Amino acid sequence: MCIIYTMQYKNLKKYIYKLDPENAHTITESLLKTIGSYAPFLLKLISKRYKFEDQRLSQKIFDVTFPNPVGLAAGFDKNATMIKGLEAIGFGFIEFGTLTPKAQIGNEKPRLFRFPKQNSLQNAMGFNNKGLEFAKNNIQKLYPFSTPLGANIGKNKDTTSEDAIGDYKILIEGFKDICDYIVINISSPNTPGLRDLQNETFIKDIFEMALKITNKPVVLKIAPDLEVKDAISMCAIAIKHGAKGIIATNTTIDYSLLENSKDFGGVSGEVLKDKSFKLFEALAKEFYGKTTLISVGGISCANEAYKRLRAGASLVQVYSALVFEGPALCKEINKGILKLMLEDGFTNLNEVIGADRR
Repeated sequence: MCIIYTMQYKNLKKYIYKLDPENAHTITESLLKTIGSYAPFLLKLISKRYKFEDQRLSQKIFDVTFPNPVGLAAGFDKNATMIKGLEAIGFGFIEFGTLTPKAQIGNEKPRLFRFPKQNSLQNAMGFNNKGLEFAKNNIQKLYPFSTPLGANIGKNKDTTSEDAIGDYKILIEGFKDICDYIVINISSPNTPGLRDLQNETFIKDIFEMALKITNKPVVLKIAPDLEVKDAISMCAIAIKHGAKGIIATNTTIDYSLLENSKDFGGVSGEVLKDKSFKLFEALAKEFYGKTTLISVGGISCANEAYKRLRAGASLVQVYSALVFEGPALCKEINKGILKLMLEDGFTNLNEVIGADRR
């Protein structure tokens, strides 16, 4: 049955792809927002069709139960408007944002590009969002929610690097009581100067500041373009000063991976798979068992998700694959993980996580 629904999406894609990518996303957002707000009966039907539940995939992380390990990466639900609809299609956790203190329009359009032959995207969005207060109002109506929620936060474009920590302070204070974890995003390539904050001094300062404000877990998201030794060093500093996890990785500026790429923005999707995993593997060898590891970048099927879990990821995230595979994605990945897990003789997900590190 799930194959039938996937085929239906594949047939629908030829019409969706006639739309500008950002316009298609806006339509999707409006649809999921409307269903979540006004059509609970449709949410039940969607859940029945797309959600795959099995206790063997459940685990407790950050003192919160994650029903399955497949989450939505930041960037898709920037303003926390689609959470109910996204939960209905089976995500085990949802990360909203990236949010900035003040609303901002982001970079000039066009700024989102599809590459269907390579199942990849390139974006130069620039943290377009409606700001802290708008998202906070949306989340307060829901939280606590049935699925864990993460707040991904960043600085405003016009905030200088010297003043950046103030933006993060405002956001941590704003979200600390209405999410299950907070992500420090200093790795997007689309805000000028943001990646310059990937330095040991800023990382030390921001996590020490966060510890004074909240007991919620705060994690660091890093770029795939870092040298391994630099990534390990920064993650070690973050963990030493209070980070409860590492998310690897954000989009890449290695445009050689993508045929006919633009010369700006960040690349995501299947072309990022090997590069992202290479850095994640290096970090897992260093930090598995010392902190919570979350892997993202080029994951589009159960085999790749399972590989990341065995390598040491407690959780995985997807984004681009949702565009190319459709709403059956989570169900197919989770079913596949369970199948692979049983074939390897594991009885629950905790036995899978880090199996290649032991």
